[in-house]
This record gives sequence, structure tokens and C-alpha cells, in this order.
Amino acid sequence: MINMFNLNLFKNIGVPLYLFIYLIIPDSAITQTLKVDFVRNLENSLNEGDLEFISENFRSDESQNIIKQFSKIINDFPDSKWKIKRLKSKVPNRDILGIKVSGKKIMNGEKYILDSNFNYLFSIINGKIDEGIIKNLFTTIRNDNRKVDITFKMPDRVLTGSKYDIDIILNKPLEEVFIAGSIKPHQVNSLFEQEILLEPLASGGIFKITRAPSEPGIQIWSGVIAHPEGMITFTKSIDIVDKI
Repeated sequence: MINMFNLNLFKNIGVPLYLFIYLIIPDSAITQTLKVDFVRNLENSLNEGDLEFISENFRSDESQNIIKQFSKIINDFPDSKWKIKRLKSKVPNRDILGIKVSGKKIMNGEKYILDSNFNYLFSIINGKIDEGIIKNLFTTIRNDNRKVDITFKMPDRVLTGSKYDIDIILNKPLEEVFIAGSIKPHQVNSLFEQEILLEPLASGGIFKITRAPSEPGIQIWSGVIAHPEGMITFTKSIDIVDKI
């Protein structure tokens, strides 16, 4: 008998994508030099929900936006944990942090696991974090208890106007298992709540050839794989550059 799940549960309602875009804050924003203890203090403030620290150290007109998005994470993943480390920056007058966010929640009896990794590049202007930008974001939210063996092949950066491949591969033979999924691009400044409609996948994953925008910037891809073992949602940011 063919192993199937009820695709009708998904095809009309779409899948909310706001969870993927929490950390895409294009111009978010302690001292004029990054103090040794700042990274530890920032990590502690995020883990303890100390929003006052963010207000004091990020540019004022951006700190409220950051607090709003942080509150969304806490609302959906109350036990989320942040790990932050300072990375060596190759860009003059810019610092960079490597950030990992993990969390879990129970919804309708299912356990959802959040795993997000990204780099945060920023300047310090007038004693405040400013001109922040997310690099190399990759986020997954899944409820399959990692039973689905899946590989994501998506580049970190591509040249403007060039073609590139996006491959989301289910590694084990599917045999008669029925899966569905979809993927879509969107802009950094797009609304936080979007929908993506699932479609049956004839092959073992999502395989797409696309073309980069003609101007430098950031392109974001979000998608979902629905499998009898569970659902996997993902978001990947790709830098669009004019030279590599």
C-alpha cells in the first residue's frame, strides 16, 4: 500500500513563513571599540530576555524593531538559546559576530525544533551598533525528530545575473513514499507573514535552476518539505555580489 499523508491538509492553507524571517533585519543596529565582554553580555541579555541592554547598545530607531522581532522568537520558542562568538572581519571598520539560535516548542502534540545560524556584520557609530546586516543565514524548523535524511545545497554567494542551482535532496530512496513541498524567493524588506503553497514532488526533493538579480544585495529563499515523518521548513540568504 502506498504510504501517504493527507495533502489536502496543506494545499489550501499554505504555510506561514514569518518564522523564517525573524533575523533578517537589514539596518539594525557599544563603545567605539568592541569590548571583550560585550559579546558575553549580549549573549546573556538575549538568553535572559534583557531588552534594556539592546535598547542601550543599539541605535535607538532600530532597537524597537529588534525588540519586536526578538519578542516574536520568545513567543514561539520560549526556551530559545543564543550562542555568540566574535569572528575575524575582513571588512575595514566593521565587526562580525557568528550567531546560533536554537529552540523547541510543542504545538498540537508535535515538537518543533528551531536551528538558525548566521553572521552579523555591523559598525559602531557614536557608541551604538549601527549599519547591521545579516550574512549567511540558514534556518530550519522541523518536527520530524531528524528522521528525514535531507541535504541542502544552496550557495552562500553568487555573481549578479548568474545562474545557480538550488538542490534540496532527500538522501534515502523514497520508494512509494509521497512527499510535497515548495520554495519561493522574497525580498529582505517583505512582510514577515507570508504563505507558501505545497505541491506534490515527483522527485526526491526540490531541484531548481534560477538566476541572480542584476544588482548586488541579498536574495532570500524560503521553502518547505512535507514528508510522512514530518515537516521541514527552511530559509537561506544568498549574497548577490558583483565580484567574487
